[in-house]
Amino acid sequence: MTIGFEGRVAVVTGAGNGLGRAYALELARRGAKVVVNDLGGARDGSAGQNNAEIVVDEIRNAGGEAIFNTGSVTDEEAMNAMIAETRAMWGRVDILINNAGILRDKSFAKMTIADFRQIVDVHLMGAAICTKAVWDLMREQNYGRILMTTSATGLYGNFGQANYGAAKLGLVGFMNSLGIEGQKSNIHVNTIAPAAATRMTEDILPPEVLAKLGPETVVPAALYLVSEDAPNRATIAAGGGGFERAHITLTRGIIVGDGELTPEIVGERFETISSRDGEIVPDNVGAQSAMVFGQI
Repeated sequence: MTIGFEGRVAVVTGAGNGLGRAYALELARRGAKVVVNDLGGARDGSAGQNNAEIVVDEIRNAGGEAIFNTGSVTDEEAMNAMIAETRAMWGRVDILINNAGILRDKSFAKMTIADFRQIVDVHLMGAAICTKAVWDLMREQNYGRILMTTSATGLYGNFGQANYGAAKLGLVGFMNSLGIEGQKSNIHVNTIAPAAATRMTEDILPPEVLAKLGPETVVPAALYLVSEDAPNRATIAAGGGGFERAHITLTRGIIVGDGELTPEIVGERFETISSRDGEIVPDNVGAQSAMVFGQI
């Protein structure tokens, strides 16, 4: 099976560098028309060189079709205008990859609320703004593939990234609900957790590790997750040739009687509550509730 994107229109945010650039180039190589969005800026979101036009030139020089956009994903009006321009030019938007992001790493003790809010605004609210801009169009055309970008920090935690982790796990929750709402309109929503050598990780990981984590090692998972045959509501970790699926699981836990409903019983039986024997991955909140009700 060859995955192609002929006739598809894709929007990739944060596509002037790193992962976004790699996604845009490969989508175009496989036939997609691509909107390369990049505000242009440093890793912390401050002003810097914009490379979106350079990426568009790369795509065009290779025979593909692309346009660039320099709007901020935090600017609702700009993102609505970007999608309107895309629709006017190519008639549709099939794929949205929410990749734009910045870092402001500090321990929570040293972090300001402004640092926290800025990360949430770009990663979580930016993805919501861009997704909202394409949502009605995708419902109307009865087709859409949306990719969120989470992180191992969001899934498992990391010192100095409380703001980033909060935003990144928020995107998993966003995906889970959107995937349910969009399914009837053939809109699939997935999430990728990349481990890649980009300017976001250049001083976080050792050089010998970075050498094996080129953005191209994440691209296969990302493109599968926005393909016609994509799953729905999957979180895939990718990087360095490895691909894994991450789940939020639920243990079997315990049920206690009315006379035992005390914090002491929770403490006494915490090990049993935490046991992963027979754990499940609920399909939705109803499945989680049904398990509890069934035990009752």
